[in-house]
Amino acid sequence: MFFLNQAGTILEMGFIYAVVALGVYITYKILDFPDLSVDGTFPLGGVVFAVLVTAGCPWAVAMIVSFAAGCAAGLITGLLHVKLKINGLLSGIITMTALVSVNYLIAGGPMVSFSQETTMLHNSFVNGFSRFAANFVQVGLTLVLLAVCKILLDLYLKTKSGFLLRATGDNPQMVTQLGKNIDNYKMLGLSLANGLVALAGSLYCQYNTVFNSSMGTGTVVIALACVIIGCVIAKHIRIMKDTTGVIIGAVIYYAILTVAMLLLGSDYTQLIVAVLFVLVLIFDSGLIGRSVKKLFKRKKRPDAAMQGGEGNA
Repeated sequence: MFFLNQAGTILEMGFIYAVVALGVYITYKILDFPDLSVDGTFPLGGVVFAVLVTAGCPWAVAMIVSFAAGCAAGLITGLLHVKLKINGLLSGIITMTALVSVNYLIAGGPMVSFSQETTMLHNSFVNGFSRFAANFVQVGLTLVLLAVCKILLDLYLKTKSGFLLRATGDNPQMVTQLGKNIDNYKMLGLSLANGLVALAGSLYCQYNTVFNSSMGTGTVVIALACVIIGCVIAKHIRIMKDTTGVIIGAVIYYAILTVAMLLLGSDYTQLIVAVLFVLVLIFDSGLIGRSVKKLFKRKKRPDAAMQGGEGNA
């Protein structure tokens, strides 16, 4: 029973962070933009949702507003970079830093609890199941929302606007030659990415039934690791889309993180996240693969030498 409960938690949290990873995929892989504002927009989506729901707003409307708030925050990062000519990395840091105070002001404190309110993950339908079954019902609901986000993103990337967004990161000169402004597509991509991150933040708060001002710490690191793992998987499975790989990468990453936390304890969470991220970067650079190949080559050389000696004899 314990392992089944842990499996349900891994899947649900993996799906929530997969939504974050889809947003980071837009900035990291498509736009090639180092957006650190994610650490601020993740809790922004959570606090907006928490405040609206406690004020009597329907959970569906609160989630839409959370998405819009994230889009606005991403647009601010884009404006700082495009209009004020501030470095992309610094633009994200400025937005993230400002959102720390903004989130606190919206919440009116470091925490907002809404355990008695009706949300997507906690309602009369879900509560009608046993605690064990309700966990997997929540997993299913989270998966449905994740699937909607993935499908809509895939469909958008196939449109003319989506093509130009991808070209902005890959070949900005071509976009300019087509008479389009790449700055507009950068702002569009940052808005969409942070909107998805904020939406995931609202989901995370629903899972915990509480907003905590520190919930965004390390979000961008986790999301980047999920994206890197997912893109490596998709690279070796040609029929798999990058967005699908990102989702799988998020589940794999959170499974590894959960096992490490069970073995070492939750007090070392941030250290575990940092170590896992370093390992993912090493894996992405191909260092591990090259080391394994060298190891096998060294083992084969003595064998080959022995076979050559026997042949001469």
